[in-house]
Amino acid sequence: MDHNALALEMRGLREQVTGITDTAVAAADGLLIAADTADAIDKEGLAAVAAAGLGLARRTADLTSRGTLRRTVTYGSRGCAAFYAVGDTALMVVLGDEGLDVDRLHAATQPALDRIEAILAEKTPEGV
Repeated sequence: MDHNALALEMRGLREQVTGITDTAVAAADGLLIAADTADAIDKEGLAAVAAAGLGLARRTADLTSRGTLRRTVTYGSRGCAAFYAVGDTALMVVLGDEGLDVDRLHAATQPALDRIEAILAEKTPEGV
């Protein structure tokens, strides 16, 4: 996996959409893969909680016959947290402040998710 390419995707999304404060990519089991977050954020804890939340949302979508889960958004008094499925094996977390345009975020995120999924699927050659 190309960690530099992953970091560029996360940083590019942050630069493209005003209001994004932090981003992270995690495996579906909650293990942190990469993070572009403030030091005050517990990156591993964020990855674990996001995976649990996404798992519940996936289960809800399945039980209610809503199809394949794409995303879930949690709104708080100081902003929001958006959780996006990256295929079946990973997820991306995007944290935003009160000024984040969530519709713009969703539009900008899909191409980034496709590229992140491709990066995560890359195999490292043996012996490297």
